Amino acid sequence: MTEERKFAIMFAAAILAARKLIDLDPDKPNMAKGFFVDRAIEDAAFILERIDARWPTIVNSFSARQE
Repeated sequence: MTEERKFAIMFAAAILAARKLIDLDPDKPNMAKGFFVDRAIEDAAFILERIDARWPTIVNSFSARQE
């Protein structure tokens, strides 16, 4: 996995997790935080896989330019 892909997953996961984490009290320990973050990472990876499946030539041409 490239660093660009890791960053894209992290960025998308942060946006997806923020929706759930904003409602939690920051002063209280909460076991759900880990679940929300893990779920957001899985959702972000799923979204990127769907993008790769739909537009494989765009992804391949971009990664070829970087190397």
